[in-house]
Amino acid sequence: MKPQQKIRVVSVDDHPLLREGIAAIINRQEDMEMVAQATSGREAIQLFRQQRPDVALMDIRLPDINGIDALSAILAEFPDARIVMLTTSEGDVEIQRALSAGARGYVLKSMPAKYLVEVVRWVHAGQKRVPSEVAVKLAEHMGEELLTEREIDVLQQAALGKRNRQIAEELLISDETVKVHLKHIMEKLGVNDRTSAVTIGLRRGIIQL
Repeated sequence: MKPQQKIRVVSVDDHPLLREGIAAIINRQEDMEMVAQATSGREAIQLFRQQRPDVALMDIRLPDINGIDALSAILAEFPDARIVMLTTSEGDVEIQRALSAGARGYVLKSMPAKYLVEVVRWVHAGQKRVPSEVAVKLAEHMGEELLTEREIDVLQQAALGKRNRQIAEELLISDETVKVHLKHIMEKLGVNDRTSAVTIGLRRGIIQL
């Protein structure tokens, strides 16, 4: 009888301890093996070309390009790639972006190891898997008006501590336009000041620092 072929997994994470921990969890499973590990988004794309794994575990926060952009690049080249985001990021906007880009699953690093291996098996079998905790975060903001790309640009600049005039110069718009954008951003996020808008923007994954 032919032995069952193991699920070939690669992981992408820039933290050595986490990579080792993930590899240990995967290699403990009789039906899985960790075949390679990457430390950046660009390395992940190259690794995928070389290894063609059954499932890839991808962090969002990476030192060069973020995991969602790496995911998109891999899927453009390999449309059947099965990629699970494994991250600390709980922001609903980031989760939505990852799933819209084609992630087959979304696992938080705070979840038990047994859940991670279950998701790998599900995704390998052709299923999509989003834990209930993640689904709840998505549902919280369902139907809310999204920020436009320009509003995100303004909020990102505000998060860097720039004043309206500096934001205007950076984005080549007028001071008045910056004020209008900030007003709309605060209305959409349900806050009264820019500091709160930045805090919510970071928490929900609308912007990053």
